[in-house]
Amino acid sequence: MIHLTAADNSVTFVVRVQPRASRSGVVGEFEGALKVRLAAPPVDGAANEELIRLLAKLFDVSRAAVELISGATNKNKVVRVNGRGLDEATRKISAALKDKSNGSA
Repeated sequence: MIHLTAADNSVTFVVRVQPRASRSGVVGEFEGALKVRLAAPPVDGAANEELIRLLAKLFDVSRAAVELISGATNKNKVVRVNGRGLDEATRKISAALKDKSNGSA
């Protein structure tokens, strides 16, 4: 299960990224983190920008609402999504994981 922390209308969680994938998307859970594949390479912040774009779309928020808190150069990153509470974030992540398990992600 993905560990989410909520505070002040935001949610914080760990993301495990796999850059240079054939396409970007949520692929599952890895040791309590949301596992995400990114088509972008980990060069000049391209993978981080792709992650922010992907999470903004997933949570239906602007890109400015997604913050990379730590891990800019690591596979494990801590991300904060502003404007989403714990219940809504849990629903969005669950839906993305369910879509993936049904083969439509």
